[in-house]
Amino acid sequence: MLSVTEASARVRARVPRLPTEPVSIWAARGRILAAPWRAGRPLPPWTNSAMDGFACRAADLPGELPVVGEVPAGHPRVEPVPPGAAVRIMTGAPLPPGADTIVMFEDARADGDRVVLPAAKLGDHVRRAGEDVAVGDVVVAAGARLDAAALALIAALGGAEVEVGRAPRVAILSTGDELVDVATPPGPGQIVDSSAHALAAMCRDAGAAPTYLGRVGDELAATTAALTAALGYDAVITTGGVSAGDHDHVRTALDGAGVELAFWKVAMKPGKPLAFGVRGATPVFGLPGNPVSTVIAFELFVRPALLAMQGAAEVDRPRAPVVLPAGYRKPAGRAHFLRARLDRDGERLVARLHPRQGSAMMSSMIGCHALVEIPADAEAVAPGATVAAILLEAR
Repeated sequence: MLSVTEASARVRARVPRLPTEPVSIWAARGRILAAPWRAGRPLPPWTNSAMDGFACRAADLPGELPVVGEVPAGHPRVEPVPPGAAVRIMTGAPLPPGADTIVMFEDARADGDRVVLPAAKLGDHVRRAGEDVAVGDVVVAAGARLDAAALALIAALGGAEVEVGRAPRVAILSTGDELVDVATPPGPGQIVDSSAHALAAMCRDAGAAPTYLGRVGDELAATTAALTAALGYDAVITTGGVSAGDHDHVRTALDGAGVELAFWKVAMKPGKPLAFGVRGATPVFGLPGNPVSTVIAFELFVRPALLAMQGAAEVDRPRAPVVLPAGYRKPAGRAHFLRARLDRDGERLVARLHPRQGSAMMSSMIGCHALVEIPADAEAVAPGATVAAILLEAR
């Protein structure tokens, strides 16, 4: 069996980069920026006041000055502020000619058309043009996933449209005679196809556009036909039927559909029965049927692939050292990925393992902050030892 690292490398070597497309900034959240965004204007665009207060000359302070006008935001003052005078100014309003300093309202004592102002440093509460962003600065790097901060900055610089990697169109195909739709009451021996819903949600979180193609029974010809039809999408994900049982047909169906198999089985738990192959430029992931195995296999292999297809610079979740208070024992040979809640203890992250680690235990994913990774060659982790964890949520 391949190690997780070897299998991951094979996936990443075979997934294609999709074309780019322009999208409105209103629809760009979570998309991957295709090219560096360079500022075509400074930010702030002009020197302005950082506070509500009085604009004046620092050389005239402290002193009692006449108030000769007002500068609201959005209404620049053309006339210079005379020496020995002040104007009322609001936050964000352009600094009028002649003024070089702002004194906050809270520090001033106004009396009619005059104001008493304390001493201040030259440039106090003044935001200079371009002090945040200069013309030509790269403000968002290529490959960045566009979040609220990036979109706000691009918008401030006049970006109504951005060029992003096209969202991968992903076909989801479930296999198994036992599966029924969520709206169908399960009969004897039947279960709801829950993994399809998890996969669709995780695809969307990774910036992809999933399409559920439904369920196919445990029959080779039907599985091959369904897989062949799915290959018109950018990527294909199947669940179930990928092990070595008498009714597991996915591996054979992949060959029948013309998919070149890159590997089958990975030295990991949960998720060992996992297949990956390609036909042309279309990657195909045959994920295990147990729901936790499906989720973890997606996290380790499919999510990075979908992000790479969009041109993401970072495709892996962050990792962090965590303390494992109770330790852990396992046989050597397969890496274990353990669902855990993380608690912060000063500078340390402490991993609290879910008591049920079985691959069918869907409830173990609720409140799961991390996947604690126990290396394949490890047999025992001592209580209180530090191990690596994949962070599913920031803590």
